[in-house]
Amino acid sequence: METRRSWTKAIGIGILGAVVGVVSVIGLDRDSRVKAVEYFQEGQKPVSTAPQPLAPAVQPAAFFGALPTFSDLAKRVSSSVVNISTTKNARRRMPQGFHRMPRDPFFDDFFEHFFDGPGMDAPQKSLGSGFIINSEGYIITNNHVVEGADEIQVMVDGKRKYDGKIVGSDSKTDLAVIKITAANLPAATLGDSSQVQVGDWVMAVGNPFGLDHTVTAGIVSAKGRVIGAGPYDDFIQTDASINPGNSGGPLFNLKGEVVGVNTAIVAAGQGIGFAIPINMAKELVPQLISKGRVTRAWLGVGIQDITPELAKSFNLPDQKGALVSNVFPNSPAEKAGLKSGDVIRSFEGKPIEESHDLPTMVAREPVGKTSAMSVLREGRELSLQVTLGEMDKGDQVAEGGAKSSSAELGLTCRDVTPEEAAQMGLAQDNRGVSIVNVESGSQAEIAGVQIGDVLLSINGQKINGVADYIAASKKVKTGEIVRLFIKREDSTVFLAFAK
Repeated sequence: METRRSWTKAIGIGILGAVVGVVSVIGLDRDSRVKAVEYFQEGQKPVSTAPQPLAPAVQPAAFFGALPTFSDLAKRVSSSVVNISTTKNARRRMPQGFHRMPRDPFFDDFFEHFFDGPGMDAPQKSLGSGFIINSEGYIITNNHVVEGADEIQVMVDGKRKYDGKIVGSDSKTDLAVIKITAANLPAATLGDSSQVQVGDWVMAVGNPFGLDHTVTAGIVSAKGRVIGAGPYDDFIQTDASINPGNSGGPLFNLKGEVVGVNTAIVAAGQGIGFAIPINMAKELVPQLISKGRVTRAWLGVGIQDITPELAKSFNLPDQKGALVSNVFPNSPAEKAGLKSGDVIRSFEGKPIEESHDLPTMVAREPVGKTSAMSVLREGRELSLQVTLGEMDKGDQVAEGGAKSSSAELGLTCRDVTPEEAAQMGLAQDNRGVSIVNVESGSQAEIAGVQIGDVLLSINGQKINGVADYIAASKKVKTGEIVRLFIKREDSTVFLAFAK
């Protein structure tokens, strides 16, 4: 009996210790804990004592502050966001259900004659977003949302539907302006994206996957992102959820001002979205409305970043600036005396930290203006004056990465650097151009041209840079056969199609 009492007492003391520990953790004061022990020792149930509030030092607000609510903001701004649906008639080259790889023009011809006949129209529908910028019915969206659309439908407030038409577009920044005819339209307020700071709260509104007026929130993760989308990359990165269908929609700050145009996502990751700064859109929209396109100044050089190895080889003090890899014939740059190997350190008195800074600086200047450049050449600092030309409407050559867009062939390419040519075993007088984009649905895509291919010749004419590519592509007349000689990894291949 005595032994049983000893064990009972030991167990009771253990339970008592646990109770004291628990009530201590949840915040009972000392008097309450004493009373609980006394009641337990007397064999009675402890009284119910409510825990005290957490000490101010560990209140969540002490660490994070008051977290924002977006409900009022969403109610106030969502009416300016529209749903954009487009229809495009595309040529379907094969019957549905067939899949082939790689693309082969002869294979296409076989199915065209035996299944599709001369070709079939296969309407393609897509969804996107946009936002109203004034009561006259002008709407900002992405170029890729409306490009090539045969029909545009705009839904306002989830109720009113209007026909939209493209007023102007710019593929290099992926911006477009469309217009609807309507009255009493709620317009968004455009903010100042230069004031956006990393860590600021932002809210995205759009139509992901067709889900009308979806609101997501997050923070600004980074600014000035270059993601290879174009020569004027300067994206705001955010972790506010952005999905297909959000394209063209607004990114708001907590004041309800648009600070960005949601444009791109990283398909392999979550919480990584990109928006065009609204300040860039504000610069271009007046031109898109008045002229339907953007007129940009042109320098006429191919440029690249300066690696540590290149800086050492050129005896440069650092990696700042834009290294000139190519100067196009008869360009403003050639007339100003720029040469390959020059490093442009500043433009109009503004320092160039990285090569992608230069295209934006040039594009912001008026055509015909004489601008000052500071250049390093073989260790000497030079001051050059350049009279800027106008970037051609059709075949445009952009300074950023020496890219070229050819409407004739549906390809975007860039120069192959001497270092890349050496690694790939290419002749220095026939380095070709690297394909960085193939227009969807183009004859080049159908023939099998792929991103990453190096184009060495067009119809037997050697290509040694973007300028050669443009000149050769212009020589091919509509309806004629284009024969491309391409290097792909460790092999070469001929591809042909009708222009």
